[in-house]
Formats: sequence, structure tokens, C-alpha cells
Amino acid sequence: MLRHSFRISTILLVLVFASATAFADGYDRAGTAAAPELLIPVGARDMALGGASIATSSGLEALHWNPAGLSKSESNAGIMFSTMSYLADTRINYLATGANFKSLGSLAFNVKALDFGQIPVTTEINPDGTGATFSPTFFTVGLTFARGLTDRIAVGFTSHYVVNRIQRVEATAASFSAGLQYADLGGVAGLDLGVALKHIGTRMQFGGSGLLRRGQLDRLRRGPSDYNVQASSADLPSTFEFGLSYRYEPAGMGAVNLSSVFRHNNFAYDQYRLGAEYVLNKLFALRAGFDYAPNSTDDYIYGTSFGFGLNLDAGTIKNLRVDYAYTTVEYFDALNTFTFQFGF
Repeated sequence: MLRHSFRISTILLVLVFASATAFADGYDRAGTAAAPELLIPVGARDMALGGASIATSSGLEALHWNPAGLSKSESNAGIMFSTMSYLADTRINYLATGANFKSLGSLAFNVKALDFGQIPVTTEINPDGTGATFSPTFFTVGLTFARGLTDRIAVGFTSHYVVNRIQRVEATAASFSAGLQYADLGGVAGLDLGVALKHIGTRMQFGGSGLLRRGQLDRLRRGPSDYNVQASSADLPSTFEFGLSYRYEPAGMGAVNLSSVFRHNNFAYDQYRLGAEYVLNKLFALRAGFDYAPNSTDDYIYGTSFGFGLNLDAGTIKNLRVDYAYTTVEYFDALNTFTFQFGF
């Protein structure tokens, strides 16, 4: 009876996730969302798979892709660091740590920060630059809780706090994400399901002294005054993802993982993702992925990805992993991602 109830709960959760985004406008509102850094991927393994692994992503790397996967970590505690060369000379740095508290579940904390380098200061009077520079501060802080409900079903929840600061202008927001993973779907060994609803939260609006402008109203007997330019607010870039993965282990030939994802974007084109991974003796992995947005015509910049991973042990440190991903991008240099994980 208990197992039957869990299955019903899972189906209901999937239906809720699907209905929550059924009314979204999708690509009709492309480019109008706030906090796009919430969508910037992290973790070389999943990036090499084209982002198609929400059904099987596990441990700290799952925090971005599907928070339910945190409960499937092979370690009692761990640390993960990832760095990626992103678009237009921007670098993405990501740090996560978490622990498993047995029957209570798993908790994890993560920080994602964007490094823009030094940008020249320009003004209306000096459009070519004043000689000064500045560096925007864009980062997110996340807290994740995940728990396995049964030996097959796991759920997870993440709350993010987002900060965008450009000199004397700042905006903040809070978002909520939830996901589930169902292993051996329909009793088929190796067939896994993943569902995730991400970044539902508060609207984001910039404010601060940097939006003050000095002006004077005509026909009023009053000297020049400072007036506040009120910026408009914008929603967060919410997404709904549904994925299936299949794991096949031929005798003496390692393991093959095939993954697929449909991703519905509330502020961008819908995407289809495919990934394939070959793992040899749980030590070495080769990966490839493909990301496709059929309605984007010629302006979708992402495509194929490749990568590899090494799983090593070093004394008391278990599950020492090093992963690399190479992601092709139209019009920009390819993305290079390195991820290091330590399990204890």
C-alpha cells in the first residue's frame, strides 16, 4: 500500500509540474527574463552530455540539473569545484558542498559567481571611457534538500538567492526549484525518469543611487533636483524539464548510458537534448551530447558537446573525480569546463 501511494504521489507531482508551465509564452518572450545566470550550466559531466542527464545526474553535480539527484551521492560528504570559460571572455566559477544525514536526507550549499573582468567606465560625456574601470558582481547562492522516498523514487528542492550589482545599481531575487527521479521506470531495469521545475520566484527590479538623474522641470520656480529613474521589473527564467535515460551494461564491456531531455523555457525556445556516455570499469568515461532548439531557425548558438571523466581514489578521499567538457558555440569561442569532486 505504501509503495502504491508513492507511485500515485509521483504521478501527481509530474502533472503539477507540467500544468504549472503549460500556459507559458515560450520563445515569444525570448530575451526578456531577469537573472539569466540561473540558467548557465555547471558541471563538466552533464555539460558533455548536452544537459540531457536530469534522470541520472547524482551527487553535488545534480544541484543545477535536478536537485533530487543529491540524495544519490555515493559519499557521505563531498566538495565540488567547477570553472568554465563562458561567452565573451566571462568565466563561471562554482563551488558546492553537501552531506548525507542518513534518514533525514541530504543537504547541500552552492555558490555560482560570474567573473567579467575589468570593464571601462563610460558616460554620456565620455563615451570612449573615463579611464576608470569596474567589475559587475553577479552571483547566486543555493540551498538544496533531497531525500529518497523509496529505493526508486527521490525528490529534491532548491532555493536560490540571486544578486546582480553593477556599480551603484543592484537587484536581488529569490527562486525555488523542485525535481524528482524515478529509477527502473515501469519495472524496466536501467530505465530512469527525471522531472524538474526550476526558478519559480520573485520578480527582479534594479534600483539604487546609480539611477538618480539631475534635472529641472520647466515652468517651476525650483532649482535642479535629483530624480529617480524607475526600472521595470522582470520575471525569472523558469523552465520545465522532462527526461528519460537508459543504462545498459554488456558483460565485460563497461556500461553505456543514453539520455534525453525535453526542456520547456518560459522565456526562450524549447529545447531537445541527447547524450551518450561510455564508462569503462567505473574509472574512465567518454561522453557526447547534442542540444537542439527546432523553432529557433538560425539564431540558436548551442549544439554539440564532448568530454571525458576520470574516477580515482586517493587514500581517505573516495570518489575523486576529474571531468572535462568541450561545448561548441556559434559566433563565440567554445566553452571549456573543468570540474573537480572529492567525496569522503
